[in-house]
Amino acid sequence: QVQLVESGGGLVQAGDSLRLSCAASGRTFSSYAMGWFRQAPGKEREFVAAITWSGGTTYYADSVKGRFTISRDNAKNTVYLQMNSLKPEDTAVYYCAADAPFSRLRSWSEYDYWGQGTQVTVSS
Repeated sequence: QVQLVESGGGLVQAGDSLRLSCAASGRTFSSYAMGWFRQAPGKEREFVAAITWSGGTTYYADSVKGRFTISRDNAKNTVYLQMNSLKPEDTAVYYCAADAPFSRLRSWSEYDYWGQGTQVTVSS
């Protein structure tokens, strides 16, 4: 079992930066691939970024590539999402997720564990 707790969301202006954190419980954190997803009101949950268990490979949605960076610290059982140059269209609840097959990291339905989400609001 893995429990995930996100933090770091908030209200910012366009062009600002935020760093989200996702703290995980459980001794097997370092063996899990991790992902970040987001869901805006009235829209489906969408993939944002993912990282393999070692941190050696990362994946990004085209909409955030070059602006967001996913990273992890296995010693701290934490995964991060650094978000720069934020846009109003980045406004959403952001969720971290754990444990999906390597070939399916972009698919939210493949993840076994989810956090409660953290709200990110970007004003124009």
